[in-house]
Amino acid sequence: MTLNEAELGKEYIIKAVETGGDEEMESFLFSLGCYSGETITVVDKRKNLVVSIKDARYNIDPELAASIEI
Repeated sequence: MTLNEAELGKEYIIKAVETGGDEEMESFLFSLGCYSGETITVVDKRKNLVVSIKDARYNIDPELAASIEI
């Protein structure tokens, strides 16, 4: 399932990041600490998702969240 389907407040482990060959997007996600094996938590869902990765929070759009498999 993708990050868009995650429950609020529940911790998940990232299984894969599928960007469809978009190296720029993959590099951006990697720089946030978003890669296979890392834990991620959805803190808030509105128009965009607020996620917690390591000790930081990020605001990502649903298109980006769809590329993160948990």
